[in-house]
Amino acid sequence: MENDTIRYVKLEKHDTKDIKDGHINGSLTVIWRDWDKILEVEPKMVYVSSVNPGEIKGPHLHTTRDSYFVCIRGKVVFIAKDLHGQYHEIESSEDKPVLIQIPKNYPSAHINITDETATILTLANPAWRPNDDEMKNILFDDYDWSKWKK
Repeated sequence: MENDTIRYVKLEKHDTKDIKDGHINGSLTVIWRDWDKILEVEPKMVYVSSVNPGEIKGPHLHTTRDSYFVCIRGKVVFIAKDLHGQYHEIESSEDKPVLIQIPKNYPSAHINITDETATILTLANPAWRPNDDEMKNILFDDYDWSKWKK
């Protein structure tokens, strides 16, 4: 991945098995390994956030932070606007995990399209500090948010 555009990569998801009889007891999703080299900017911070059902977070942009997002519980659509004014809609869910790259200075938002609270894992660089003032709210006035409402 290059950190100068919006990109996404489908993530590896593996079944895990019980040690006694081998039945599937869950799963493991690989988000990032240092040797994969899928991230142009290596993370300096990892955090988890939640989005309530039907709610939108953003849109906003970060002026210094590169971010990588993956939905680890529920289902979320990420909407990002590129430098040509085109919108990208990328779905990520616990069943189909996708890592979305949003470089600094690219506005984005995400919407929870389910009836349950969704959980997002974020990898970012640089790390956030409480006195940072590098996030700018943006309006997606020409975007049709109504298509996600039930």
